[in-house]
Amino acid sequence: MSLVASACSPRVSIRGNLPREEQLAKVSIGEQKRDEVAEILGTPSTLGTFDDKVWYYISRKTERFAFLEPKIVDQQVIAIYFSDSDVVEAVHRYDKDDLRRIGMVDRKTPTAGKDISVLDQLIGNLGRFGGN
Repeated sequence: MSLVASACSPRVSIRGNLPREEQLAKVSIGEQKRDEVAEILGTPSTLGTFDDKVWYYISRKTERFAFLEPKIVDQQVIAIYFSDSDVVEAVHRYDKDDLRRIGMVDRKTPTAGKDISVLDQLIGNLGRFGGN
């Protein structure tokens, strides 16, 4: 009976590097530079996609039942924004309610040339490669 009950319980995974509140309290907006923030909070989970002016510290808790897709139970993100002179400009906190799903686009990118099958390619190449 315990085997059946354990098969129905979720598998919980916690991943990420989220600074503690006492560490965050040491970060001063307009005063500290990037290297000082790294000393206090450690290296970020990731950097901004298009530039390195934003550091993200991310923690995510997921649950997975058997073969189903994992479900996000909790997610916390702390974003630290730096100015052009590498001084802390802002600190924002996001949670799983701020999470946005991004849909994939099914369109195909058009390419130049003809659309031919493998068989057409094989037949078209017959006689092209001959010995001298």
